[in-house]
Amino acid sequence: MAKKAIKAMIKLYVPAGQANPAPPVGPALGQHGVNIMMFCKQFNDQTKGKEGLILPAVITVFEDKSFTFIIKSPPSSVLIKRAANLAKASGIAGRETIGKITMKQVEEIAKLKAKDLNTSDIAKAAKVIAGTARSMGIIVEG
Repeated sequence: MAKKAIKAMIKLYVPAGQANPAPPVGPALGQHGVNIMMFCKQFNDQTKGKEGLILPAVITVFEDKSFTFIIKSPPSSVLIKRAANLAKASGIAGRETIGKITMKQVEEIAKLKAKDLNTSDIAKAAKVIAGTARSMGIIVEG
């Protein structure tokens, strides 16, 4: 079987279980001739149970207008805000602290993000997540 020629690679951030033809999904896929409703249906089926999270999706569009997509883990900042029960991060990190999370929560986030981070060591991944939390104005205890 011959390989299909790749036409485009599209990266989108889509709320889990809530993909619809409205922006950003519709315009991004429509310009490449992809069946938008088919993508929305497949994406929503694969992301059931993760409602409330914004998930990055990497969509590969082929010359024959077919597509495949990979759903990655949510951004670290979203997971940190969820752990700290915050709506948004600090506007002036370093001078203003707006929340606290424990080291155990950081390790749980690191385990969830392990496949998308550039390290396989959970301790090092936890340091990356802790650094992100600090830059958001959130203190890591423990």
